[in-house]
Amino acid sequence: MDYADIVRGKDHRSLARLISTIENDPGKSREIISSIYDMTGSAEIIGMTGPPGAGKSTLLHKVALGYRARGKTVGIIAVDPTSPFTGGALLGDRIRMPELAADPGVFMRSLGSRGYHGGLSRAVGDVIRILDAAGFDVLLIESVGAGQGEVDIFRNVRTSILVTVPGLGDDVQALKAGIMEIGDIFVVNKADRDGADQKIMELEGMIELDDASSWHPPVVPTQALFNKGIEELLQAIDEHEQYLATSGEDWEREQERSAFFLRDALHQEVEKLLKSRIDGAQFERMVDSISKRVNDPHSAARALLDEILDQ
Repeated sequence: MDYADIVRGKDHRSLARLISTIENDPGKSREIISSIYDMTGSAEIIGMTGPPGAGKSTLLHKVALGYRARGKTVGIIAVDPTSPFTGGALLGDRIRMPELAADPGVFMRSLGSRGYHGGLSRAVGDVIRILDAAGFDVLLIESVGAGQGEVDIFRNVRTSILVTVPGLGDDVQALKAGIMEIGDIFVVNKADRDGADQKIMELEGMIELDDASSWHPPVVPTQALFNKGIEELLQAIDEHEQYLATSGEDWEREQERSAFFLRDALHQEVEKLLKSRIDGAQFERMVDSISKRVNDPHSAARALLDEILDQ
């Protein structure tokens, strides 16, 4: 099967089937990505994350409409909480954004987080590459939600948007040690609420404390439900894209992303190798030795690894 031809065809049903294969068959996923990787690298990839209740889906919807008004094709990947019963995504893309679902210039896909820490499905990187190779101008990625340390969205995108709202308590302080450090743009959504000005001041104050980067993230107030602030947000994204292109940071980030992807791929290959070399009885014996305190987990793992290397 020529996966490159399928991707170039940009047929939505064919792309959906290919993405399902990537989600469910890691072995086939490697084959697919290998065949289309040289076609990637052209899309503008934008990530959106933030606490639950911040209005990320509504904001993403309006941003997508803004890009369509500019004549750009858009791919949307929404990472939803996974159902404990079916393993599927709890929220469907057509329920979220019916206005975009019928637009041939928009491709939407919901992915289940499947318990993956970091707010993103493990397959999301490969799905991004599929849509990038398919030639979509802009890719919008929404994570399942953000908490301290949930920064994996940064690894997959060119511009990271952190969305917050007034009235969520001291969420800025809660996020400061983790995700606050990777926001390229900060959005205060539902800016008509009480406390919006205070929230903006808090964010701007925290940004001022970081003088390590030549890029100073803007804070953009929006009311996504009423389509307010969307054009200003699009302008901020444009400015960040221009900054990446002229500052040299674009290449630095690409190197960081590539190193992250290589480490992740190595982990997957090693895990695959271990599973193929360690039989069930051997594994159970080690589990038994750990349970009886004859062995500790690290020593048992080292013994199994040494045995494989000797082979």
